[in-house]
Amino acid sequence: MPFYKIKHITRYSYSSTVIDCTNQIMLYPIVDSLLEVRRHEIRISHNPSVEVFVDYFGNHTGVFSVITPHSELLIESEAEVITKPVIFPVDEMPGNDQWLHLRRLKNDMAYMDFLTQETFNSYGDVKNELSNIVSEEKTPLQNASLLSEYVYNNFNYQKGLTSVETKTEEVWNLKAGVCQDFAHILLVFIRMFDIPARYVSGYICPKDKEMRGEGATHAWVEAYIPNYGWLGLDPTNNCLVNDQHVRLAVGRNFSDCTPVKGTYKGSGEHMLEVSVEIKNSTAKKATEKVGLPKFSYEAKNPGEPINTYRYYLEIQQKQQQQ
Repeated sequence: MPFYKIKHITRYSYSSTVIDCTNQIMLYPIVDSLLEVRRHEIRISHNPSVEVFVDYFGNHTGVFSVITPHSELLIESEAEVITKPVIFPVDEMPGNDQWLHLRRLKNDMAYMDFLTQETFNSYGDVKNELSNIVSEEKTPLQNASLLSEYVYNNFNYQKGLTSVETKTEEVWNLKAGVCQDFAHILLVFIRMFDIPARYVSGYICPKDKEMRGEGATHAWVEAYIPNYGWLGLDPTNNCLVNDQHVRLAVGRNFSDCTPVKGTYKGSGEHMLEVSVEIKNSTAKKATEKVGLPKFSYEAKNPGEPINTYRYYLEIQQKQQQQ
């Protein structure tokens, strides 16, 4: 079974002293039958007390505040985990029975959030195009896999083109983006055909071959398969999720699963640097040298100093999930 050491560093550097910095972190690997956490430690500069709670979607979430003046905030998460292979669905249940089962879930509170479609102006055109490959003659698993393959084949993997604010409509028009965009567009596609689907934030770990998204936080989708449960699909790498993927959070979309986000009082000008290092105990391979940021973002002050509570979307975690 693969054993991984994961080090995730987030550093905020402010152009001037800030105060009343309150943050939410979703950096806790999800423990289940497929993942064992041997060790996990989170260190935060200024040593604030972290309150951990379980959110609506079952994610462990930490909240902390740094009230005193400071010019830098450093968050370090180190985890040692063991992953186990996924047992994939046999998919023997008749397709008609599976679609009937899914139709019964539309009014089930446990699945309604994952069936709700976001505003998407191209809905009709997209559904017409996808109807050429999706059919109720196929099982939900077959259709979800075909839609994931469609994203992989028809969208260019291109860094720096999009941000966390990029709407799914724009991703559809661009036909490009990173894993966060691929996950969001696949959510639209799968939900379009009444299959519950949820967003997953986590890591993809080095194993036998290089995969897109290594060395940063990663994103993919889980679709609900009748008579099986939630199955992960990674449209960025055109694969079913297996023991290379480590989950941090699940939700309706990225905003439910943001690894780090927060607010503070002070100048809006700051620098965000994110670095992820993952070592495979077998390959002894590190995806990135910690200390050299894999991703950086600089926010320029839009004018005179402001209270940045007004800029929630600006200062939420700007990390590109790749």
